[in-house]
Amino acid sequence: MILRRLLSGLLLLGWVMTAHAGIYAFEFDDPAKEARFKRLSEELRCLVCQNQTLADSGAGLALDLRKELHQMVLRNASDEEIKTFMVSRYGDFVLYNPPVKSSTYLLWFGPFVLVVIALVILIMAIRRNRERPVKALSPDDLKRAQRLLAGKDKEV
Repeated sequence: MILRRLLSGLLLLGWVMTAHAGIYAFEFDDPAKEARFKRLSEELRCLVCQNQTLADSGAGLALDLRKELHQMVLRNASDEEIKTFMVSRYGDFVLYNPPVKSSTYLLWFGPFVLVVIALVILIMAIRRNRERPVKALSPDDLKRAQRLLAGKDKEV
């Protein structure tokens, strides 16, 4: 019984310690630098997470990138220098709002192209259905439909 409680306590302690390991505080001597850090960490994307900024991500790589960003902000690197450094190292994907250029055309215009293609397919399908002639019911089918509607004939 004592061994079970000891193991449970150690397991709980280990779980709490790992949860605390993800918290990392960045200290700044100037509130303006801290504001720049926060803004830039929201403009940069975590490279391993699905659609998360550096500020939102708990991934190890995001922590490393935040540390690098912290050092660059402390060294008074300009926003452009920081973004240029990150893009040169990780590509345009690291920017949450990448620039419009030939290598990012698919990213920017791809969704619109897909919507246009879907609309063209939808319009073609609607036109095809309108052009299809409606087949008239034969006299036997018409009589059977009337009997079904009147409830006199049971469908098997």
